[in-house]
Amino acid sequence: MGGDEEAGTLVLVWTNPAFLLLFLISKEGLAGNMAVNAPICSSISNGTICCDRSHFRSDICFMKGDIRTHSPTSSVFLYTSKIKGDMVGDVLQHEKIKPYTRKWETSVMDTIDELDLISTRRNPGVRHPCDVIHDVPAVIFSTGGYTGNVYHEFNDGIIPLYITSQQFNKKVVFVMLEYHDWWVMKYGDILSHLSAYPPIDFNRDNRTHCFTEVITGLRIHDELTVDPSVMKKNESIADFRNLLDRAYQPRIKGLVRDEEAQEKMQNQARRPKLVILSRKGSRAITNENVLEKTAEEVGFQVRVLRPQPTTELAKIYMELNSSDAMIGVHGAAMTHLLFMKPGCSVFIQVIPLGTDWAAETYYGEPAKKLGLKYIGYKISPRESSLFGEYREDDPVLRDPSSLNQKGWEYTKKIYLERQTVKLDMPRFRKRLVRAYDHITKIHRKVAN
Repeated sequence: MGGDEEAGTLVLVWTNPAFLLLFLISKEGLAGNMAVNAPICSSISNGTICCDRSHFRSDICFMKGDIRTHSPTSSVFLYTSKIKGDMVGDVLQHEKIKPYTRKWETSVMDTIDELDLISTRRNPGVRHPCDVIHDVPAVIFSTGGYTGNVYHEFNDGIIPLYITSQQFNKKVVFVMLEYHDWWVMKYGDILSHLSAYPPIDFNRDNRTHCFTEVITGLRIHDELTVDPSVMKKNESIADFRNLLDRAYQPRIKGLVRDEEAQEKMQNQARRPKLVILSRKGSRAITNENVLEKTAEEVGFQVRVLRPQPTTELAKIYMELNSSDAMIGVHGAAMTHLLFMKPGCSVFIQVIPLGTDWAAETYYGEPAKKLGLKYIGYKISPRESSLFGEYREDDPVLRDPSSLNQKGWEYTKKIYLERQTVKLDMPRFRKRLVRAYDHITKIHRKVAN
């Protein structure tokens, strides 16, 4: 994976044999997964393991009873006094699971560590000591796979973690496979609002951790969303967004160091604030300076944001949380739409040639579910740098879907790596005006 989401998400559209199933998941909403309180494994008896493997996106297993971790063998043991099997010490049940939420994508799942979940009869003559005794449940998951890409970090990790653990009201311990210090630091503000306990690095912590309840694997609903109809307390993506507010507000207050800075921000905010998420290289807006000038002419206060891998997430959150609109070209950075305020913000996504399906599926639809005003701007062939490389009637320009069907390499090479955008500003200006009118109308309502 690189710095963009397409390498991990568009690939399943054109090359993965499970595409048809995933397309149906996309169209059917939650057809591909189930909530924690659904029938399978919703209630298990003490001393048992129950695994739900019925869904396309992820497996999830539940253990209840006398549970002990054993990291040297990548195992979690459940000891029981149940009389089953021929002799003491028999393995009563053995389940294998890779706790990552891209079950259908073989290439990435091959890189995920596998856990053995083993139920065995307790031997009365053998002690199974605990190094650390926990009085709250554990959720075990992997931070491997496409971690390092902000879209996948939220879609495959943070939001599923919220879905799975929210029911515990922070009384839960996170146990991570393929633990990354930088990931824990980057998302520490969010993790602290999901769990009141420090996370455990399963691979490097050889101590025996004892629990009475363990969930291995995460639930995932759909792209960048939470479906309230299958959550225990009807939480939605708006509730997740509220959690982000609580997580980042203390840090934002620290970033705004004095009253003068706060007053300056308030004065600037009198004009609707527009953030342009800038790209370099592929899919960059080559006339970004003209875009900035035009947006200011329309009436926006414009900020250009160029996130770097080292940019503190709270700083990006502060910019977008205080914005009225965001513009960006389809790519992983569009995941930051989650930082915008639902109900009053506008998200304008510039859609390059050959990216229609992914742009709408991974960002357009989630934006609408979050409660943002979504405006998709599909560029014309003349706005693409590819227009100067191919004849006007070439399928690359005329019929991108036919090229996409040839395979991921075509899509990647032509539409993702070689394409930049030069916006037709008179045409694009209409979107800016629409966004400005929408925002000012909301502001007037609030003022009245």
